[in-house]
Amino acid sequence: MTTTPASQTPPGPSEVPETPVPDPSAPDTSTPDTSALGTRERILVSAAQVLSERGYAATRLSDIARRAGVHAPGVYHYFSSRDDLVTQVLREGQRRVRQHVTAALEASPPHTASRDRIMIAIDAHLRIELELSEFATAVTRNLGHVPAPIRESLQTDSEAYHAVWRDLLADAVADGSISPSVDVRVARMMVIGALNWAPEWWHNDDAPVGVVVATAQGIVGDGLFARPDSRITESATP
Repeated sequence: MTTTPASQTPPGPSEVPETPVPDPSAPDTSTPDTSALGTRERILVSAAQVLSERGYAATRLSDIARRAGVHAPGVYHYFSSRDDLVTQVLREGQRRVRQHVTAALEASPPHTASRDRIMIAIDAHLRIELELSEFATAVTRNLGHVPAPIRESLQTDSEAYHAVWRDLLADAVADGSISPSVDVRVARMMVIGALNWAPEWWHNDDAPVGVVVATAQGIVGDGLFARPDSRITESATP
């Protein structure tokens, strides 16, 4: 693991640039054109849309099939069951979130301060799930509501994303940006949990995505980074 040096004066959330991801709108947008997709891909995109809009409990195969332009029984030619389809959508959503956040971090300049890298990850996570990908919205909105077997089948993908955040926080502890008294395991779970909860309450007419991003960056920045009055319980490992 490479430790990035802390900047002398960490910038506030408003000073951190938006996620530097090339071509952020492709290949998945909030209103995708599915006409050029194969049948399986159209079903997946339609399922992601319905799951994002209605949630797991209210998602019906007939609604997905209608949106995909196929007959409902035809869905079973590509997916063994409703839950198989849901699992594939959520797995793809997890992959897209992880890839988007990883791409944003890799696109940051060399020697970017660990604090700034965490701010970049927050920006990337919120933008992919709120405005760039219905697959990402589907997974963050539904993962906590699906049956246990689906969640268990996605555990490896979930752990891969947590590993990204584990490294970010470990780097910040190593360079002194985060106080050693901070329980970074708890911090990681709380930050990811808060970011994943955003699709449950956010609507575009409430606040622009940029405001949501800046607010999250401010809360995390003020809550995590070293200050004299820190009173958070110590943890031995990230």
